[in-house]
Amino acid sequence: MLKDHVYDIFFPAKCPLCQRVLSQDETDLCHTCRKDTDEFPKPKYKISFVADYRAMWYYNGKVRHSILLYKFYNRRSYGAVYGRLLAMKLQSKPLCDYDILTWVPVSRRRRWFRGYDQVELIARSAGQELGTPAAPILKKIRHTKPQSRLPDFSRRKANVMGAFAVSDPKQVAGKRILLIDDIITTGATVSECARILLTAGAKEVHCAAIAALNKDKHR
Repeated sequence: MLKDHVYDIFFPAKCPLCQRVLSQDETDLCHTCRKDTDEFPKPKYKISFVADYRAMWYYNGKVRHSILLYKFYNRRSYGAVYGRLLAMKLQSKPLCDYDILTWVPVSRRRRWFRGYDQVELIARSAGQELGTPAAPILKKIRHTKPQSRLPDFSRRKANVMGAFAVSDPKQVAGKRILLIDDIITTGATVSECARILLTAGAKEVHCAAIAALNKDKHR
């Protein structure tokens, strides 16, 4: 359509990692970023209450810059790209045969301030690509300080303790859950979400994220 063509001229798609305009033969990422961005390997260490987890990239350099733009500078279009790429990662290197796909939610206050839940956008895009619609299973019942402002695992763990709840335990009873997040640093947030899901009766909780820190050990 002419309208779409005009939109593409004035608002061309850009690579979310380097912000360069994509050429006609590039989709989601430019060829350089697709080739040169280091993939996060299969984790060696466990996160408490999480059966297994995957991440696409290391949380550093241009990946970190891209995610910060996404979360704090209204680059919400990146969510669809991240979701498609994460889905492709899970298709090529499956985590589990899951029953439900959901996400780590932000608080109402943060969603109102930001205008969107950044992880929900990723999860819904990934779910569409995987053929499993993302379900709003978790809710954040207490606003918390940003985890990035807390220096260590113990403080981050305390910060999110009791901050999440399951909307309807009947939905998760006996189910394998795939939990989506944007970043795994210490693992405190996904660990707490997994604990809540298991307490509500979930059989297993697996996690997938856009990026993770190269830590010697998650707890």
